[in-house]
Amino acid sequence: MNHNGTAIKIPADKLYLEDVIGEQHISTSYDTPLRADAFDLTDEEKIKIISGHFREIMNTLGLDLSDDSLRGTPGRVAKMFVKEIFSGLDPRNKPAIALFENKYRYNQMLVEKNITFYSNCEHHFVPIIGKVHVAYISSGKVIGLSKINRIVQYYAHRPQVQERLTMQIANELRTVLSTQDVAVLVDATHLCVSSRGVQDTQSSTITSSYTGRFNREETKSEFLAYIK
Repeated sequence: MNHNGTAIKIPADKLYLEDVIGEQHISTSYDTPLRADAFDLTDEEKIKIISGHFREIMNTLGLDLSDDSLRGTPGRVAKMFVKEIFSGLDPRNKPAIALFENKYRYNQMLVEKNITFYSNCEHHFVPIIGKVHVAYISSGKVIGLSKINRIVQYYAHRPQVQERLTMQIANELRTVLSTQDVAVLVDATHLCVSSRGVQDTQSSTITSSYTGRFNREETKSEFLAYIK
């Protein structure tokens, strides 16, 4: 169905292709795919619509929504989607970043590691859980440490694939800090792998982005040594 509730018929060959894309974790674009009218509805309108659709999903599954435990679930899920786990879709939630002069003339890399994040796989809408490790070399400005965490959370709070998430974080840091000397490494577990499908609970996925001086082997090795 489209956002107006109209049924859309998808050809069988396209269904197969979409399934393959989802199973192989293929990303189709650098930017999160959004329609032009993505923000025409208010948050309250979105919550109301999603709540109704999720109620139908629960009904279809055979759940008894008159039960005290389930009665409020559609509304809770809808609010969680809009206000929490997919809040990074809305550019109004992008964190405001204040920079400071590098008065100490600190010209070595700054590393913030083990930034915990929770995202959701855009292929199955189940969690991606992991850590982000970030480093940069100042070009004259420095960023508050908590703002690095906020950048990570902003891009994590949307349907994602890990490769895109890594690149979005790295690109945002390069833009904000006006430096190409940025490294980002993401190590995450995908519940679409561990809780369904092959059900492999031991594997994790690592993605990275190195630009500027971090493409030098000695600089990259120093960063990797810090995060280990």
